[in-house]
Amino acid sequence: MFFNCKQPKEEQKLAQEEKVTKQKTPFAWEGANLYFLLTDRFNNGDATNDVSYDRTIKTGVNRGFQGGDLKGITQKIKEGYFTDLGINVIWMSPIFEQIHGGTDESTGFSYGFHGYWTKDWTALDKNFGGKEDLKELIKVAHENDIRILLDAVVNHTGPVTEKDPVWPTNWVRTDPQCTYKDYETAVNCTLVKNLPDILTNSRENVTLPKQLIEKWKAEGRLEEEQKELDAFFKKTGYPRAPRFYIMKWLADYITEFGIDGYRVDTVKHVEESVWQEFRKICDTAYDSFKKAHPNDFLENHFYLTGELYNYGIGAGKYFDFGDKKVNYYENSFSSLINFDFKWNAKEWKTEQLFSTYSQKLQTDLKGYSVLNYISSHDDGHPFDAKRECTFEGGTKLLLAPGASQMYYGDETGRVLVTENAVGDANLRSFMNWESLKNKETKELLLHFQKLGKFRKNHLSIGAGVHKMISEFPYTFKRTYENANYKDEVVVGLNLEEGEKELNVSTVFKNGTILNDAYSNQQVKVVEGKVKVTSPYNIVLLENYRN
Repeated sequence: MFFNCKQPKEEQKLAQEEKVTKQKTPFAWEGANLYFLLTDRFNNGDATNDVSYDRTIKTGVNRGFQGGDLKGITQKIKEGYFTDLGINVIWMSPIFEQIHGGTDESTGFSYGFHGYWTKDWTALDKNFGGKEDLKELIKVAHENDIRILLDAVVNHTGPVTEKDPVWPTNWVRTDPQCTYKDYETAVNCTLVKNLPDILTNSRENVTLPKQLIEKWKAEGRLEEEQKELDAFFKKTGYPRAPRFYIMKWLADYITEFGIDGYRVDTVKHVEESVWQEFRKICDTAYDSFKKAHPNDFLENHFYLTGELYNYGIGAGKYFDFGDKKVNYYENSFSSLINFDFKWNAKEWKTEQLFSTYSQKLQTDLKGYSVLNYISSHDDGHPFDAKRECTFEGGTKLLLAPGASQMYYGDETGRVLVTENAVGDANLRSFMNWESLKNKETKELLLHFQKLGKFRKNHLSIGAGVHKMISEFPYTFKRTYENANYKDEVVVGLNLEEGEKELNVSTVFKNGTILNDAYSNQQVKVVEGKVKVTSPYNIVLLENYRN
């Protein structure tokens, strides 16, 4: 049941638009089809903001700003790019104002294009756009049934540069550097040299950093920001400790813009109690937004997914530091990013992958989920760096139990190796839109579109129960059911090209008309079986409803 890494035969024509009315698929975060992009690297919708804050020093390869922005993302939503991929969640890298300077490292001079070097949590970086651009993006996304995740950074500020002074000592620590030997050396330390670590364990009342006071005063909003902080601390009773300032600023993006969730950075480097506090603050902010904007939200609860580096689904709810095990799901995260998926997808047979994930999600992780990926922005060991097995990667990712994280360019074969780039810069080239002129890229994109829309249309794929029907030919069913909704599908993989016969008797009754969503043709169940003739080795069977 291993895939080979060849492409399906050339498309004879694009699938015709279906003329049937299907039951509306409810959304569940457990089976979300998520698209992750670096805001600066996806699409340039406004060339006037390409250079901001005098960031003009030449950088190392893929280590400077390249023009992507919020308007560019909105443009692609309007064009239907994400809808065609079946995407129902977009996660953007952090859009907060970044340090104005850069760092000169062995990897080459670097600016904070990636968004993880925050200077001011209350402002958007001009390179990405303004708050009106964010409001428009969320409005258009929600109109297209797409939820928006921002990226929350609570662990650290941006590096210290000539333009960006260090924050006060009652706000940050600058040493020791983390050694990751145990819980203490992963939490109460700086991730790397010159990345000041927020004192998230402090309960000391602290005043605003001088640099923020001066900045806000120059921008004419110091009094307003101070009033809002006073109101927040009076209402909540929290001490004016560093973490509560930052969590208040992050919650403002919920109450002001109505974002649907946060992907949380560097989870294991912050005390787990902080994330429980963050959950409460986010939920309160989301409830306030829903009451004030009853027609402007898509979901009833706020979503938090965490980047717990090296967490894998096999660990269940607990992460082991060696000297301490921590449950980060408890009263905090809806899901955690699954760093094991790329290895499991590469090393396991397909049935082992799907059945193991289904079993784990239906037992140890019942009520929660994981976010699977084949490539990402800071994982130097992706499933397929040279994009030699792109169809296989897409099939396994989009049909696996759990939520899926499509990284920008997975669907277009954006190669994750760049000449003269060092480290994670290889993973962060600009989106390869020009490749869509190539026949091979169009075929790959269509493959992702078919699978992505099938996943979106069938909650059973990501959130349902997996069961193999037949090993040869390899077919399986997925089922999902709650009080108001039932969904069942049958999928065949690694099949013969041309005519193939599949047993569907455990799912569909004789006489039922089914649709193969991959070849877009209808077939009838006869004696518990269907015959499909297509040039593909994939069949995606769903009930054809008139």
